Amino acid sequence: MRKQIAAANWKMNLTLEQGKALTEEIAQADLDLNDNRLVILGVPFPYLVTIKELLTGQPNMVVAAQNCYSKKSGAFTGEVSATMLTSIGIQYVIIGHSERREYFNETNDMLAEKVNICFENGLKPIFCCGEALEIREAGTQNSFVENQLKESLFHLSAEQLTGFIIAYEPIWAIGTGKTATSAQAQEIQVHIRAVMAAQYGAEVAESISILYGGSVKAANAKEIFGQPDVDGGLVGGASLIADEFVLIINGLK
Repeated sequence: MRKQIAAANWKMNLTLEQGKALTEEIAQADLDLNDNRLVILGVPFPYLVTIKELLTGQPNMVVAAQNCYSKKSGAFTGEVSATMLTSIGIQYVIIGHSERREYFNETNDMLAEKVNICFENGLKPIFCCGEALEIREAGTQNSFVENQLKESLFHLSAEQLTGFIIAYEPIWAIGTGKTATSAQAQEIQVHIRAVMAAQYGAEVAESISILYGGSVKAANAKEIFGQPDVDGGLVGGASLIADEFVLIINGLK
């Protein structure tokens, strides 16, 4: 069975003390975790080492960075490289979040470079894709998402994509209170898996964990995660509330 993942994206929220308190509350909760379930906390850069240390000894709970730069090193003031992340023991990094695409003009080609540098440094990308409201209303979301995958991932090998993580984000459902129905989530996740299967074969496609990220909360997580091709969620606001995120984690298959 594919890895089932509850990934938190704290975004630019919380002080260090608030982040520590949140992490400790989650780690001490009654979590139904096993080797098929993984909790990932995507925390701001300044907190990575501290939160990672707090999770020492916690099985199936890890820390992720929210971004990295597309170059190995150089005169890029304010950026953080994949090499830096691996040097502090980080295993995962979120790549191509819709906010990075929208506010920082990250293109599919740039994200291909980021994915490459992640693999070169032993980092596991959580690759985000998804469409805006006007694309959904035009009914062209499938081709739009397919193009994101092709331009950013199709240069990779089957070996690199085995066990890969993709997070589908309907941008129109992020922070708006709108949520795709479980049927809509399943429909697009099936399409993503079919696109990967057409390029890399069914075995690779079936190994990929495809997360849903769009206003996931405790009230809808179990229904959404219950869909056959939804392998968990990339959770924003609800991941900042310990009790809420714990219920989301326990809603995994």
